[in-house]
Amino acid sequence: MDWTALGEQFLIVVYTFALVMVSIYGLHRYILMYLYYRHRHKKPNKAGRFEQLPTVTIQLPMYNEQFVARRIIEQACKIDYPRDKLQIQVLDDSTDGTTEIAADAVERARQQGFDIELIHRDNRRGYKAGALENGLKTAKGEFIAIFDADFVPPPDIIKKCIDYFTDPKVCVVQTRWEHINRNDSLLTQSQAIYLDGHFVIEHVARNRSGRFMCFNGTAGIWRKSAIIDSGGWQHDTLTEDMDLSYRAQLRGWKFVFLPEVATPAELPPEMNAFKAQQFRWTKGGAQTAMKVLPRVLLSKVPLKAKIEALFQLTCPSIHFYVLILISLLFPIMHIRASNAAVYSPWRMTFDLMVFLLATISANVFYIASQYELFRDWRSILKYLPFLMGLGVGICLSNTKALLEALLGKKSEFVRTPKFGAGTENYHLLRKSPKEIAAPKKKTRRYILPILEFAFGIYLAICSVICLLNPHYFLAAPFMIIFAIGFFYVSILTFHGLLATKKQPTKPVEAKQRS
Repeated sequence: MDWTALGEQFLIVVYTFALVMVSIYGLHRYILMYLYYRHRHKKPNKAGRFEQLPTVTIQLPMYNEQFVARRIIEQACKIDYPRDKLQIQVLDDSTDGTTEIAADAVERARQQGFDIELIHRDNRRGYKAGALENGLKTAKGEFIAIFDADFVPPPDIIKKCIDYFTDPKVCVVQTRWEHINRNDSLLTQSQAIYLDGHFVIEHVARNRSGRFMCFNGTAGIWRKSAIIDSGGWQHDTLTEDMDLSYRAQLRGWKFVFLPEVATPAELPPEMNAFKAQQFRWTKGGAQTAMKVLPRVLLSKVPLKAKIEALFQLTCPSIHFYVLILISLLFPIMHIRASNAAVYSPWRMTFDLMVFLLATISANVFYIASQYELFRDWRSILKYLPFLMGLGVGICLSNTKALLEALLGKKSEFVRTPKFGAGTENYHLLRKSPKEIAAPKKKTRRYILPILEFAFGIYLAICSVICLLNPHYFLAAPFMIIFAIGFFYVSILTFHGLLATKKQPTKPVEAKQRS
């Protein structure tokens, strides 16, 4: 038995499988764009208007948010809604100076006549889901508006959303995220484009075509009775919002998405914060898939909803497929060079075309979202190579998140650090992340960025091989982009880790601009 040939065949099968899977998810983006353009004009209608406005409870979950705690509390008090119909809960699990800052802001608001309370927990049982669940016990409102600490809800947000609940089957009204620090850096600009694609294209396509969509954890309003009917906030996944969304829709509740109502928020301006957020979303998404996907597929919901749920819930797996493709690049090129019978020019052309199908679909997807938002598609063109590089550069971290979920490894809900975008001290704080407490586990913090840097070197070598070999020359630009992506992610990760060595001795509060 020729073990070498057998091994080569095995690598070819694995590589082809990963390539096909990436392409399938690429095709799915085209389907979402088709659904968007077909259904975008089906705007949700209000069933009526409330003659008497219902009571609304605003929940502000926070954990160590010393830079933004005061701002979100003050902003919640600026919301235009009758005070006798409004309750504000500050759900604080903090272990730093945030509690003192929040307590002072709450006391000031109480003196102004607001029904506001600070609910501080000494433990983080259930993390954010646990805090929301705990606050629900004393929530007076029929409806629950949730805003994370880095959001700046506009004053008219509740009035723009509340009348959609005159339909008794509506359980959630979700608004679109806008970005305070969109133009702050290449990293924040890229994140803004990623999220714009999610909110502008994905949410509209799913919601208005009769498929399931997800509450995004913040910047939306829930019907309290729907939360209870769907089993409440549960904390066995890191994406409690996605979990509850699917449970609610399986119970027959309806979602309303309002892309025209925007709620500004801060994007992570630092690489480690961005990776922590993506890690949590990826791992939580995989956990939710294992929990609810069997229920969806066995339910009586329409087939189109099941198929879309399958794509949405298994989407985190694409990071694993991308990592396989990257890891096998050099062996596959060696097989191609040494065995022309196995890899003919036609086969190489097929591989390249399939790969282009996946990458071009993502580019078209994000171009469409920017055009729909700003009527401008040209300005995004310069970001497309970096979007591709960054997406590949974080695949190692996200694959780790995916594997942890599949293996059932429990982990802490790691909050995304906030730096107070839009405040006086924002740029100072962003450039000095040592003010943010460093992660507790220090011994293994450098392993992942070292591996990411190694992948950058590996892809750089593959780039040189592609440039020197006419058969692979067309793949060279992609190899270079991916190498740059890994170098960028790893170097900024190292920079952030080195900057967090010093921990703060005093709570630092960002001052809001007047």
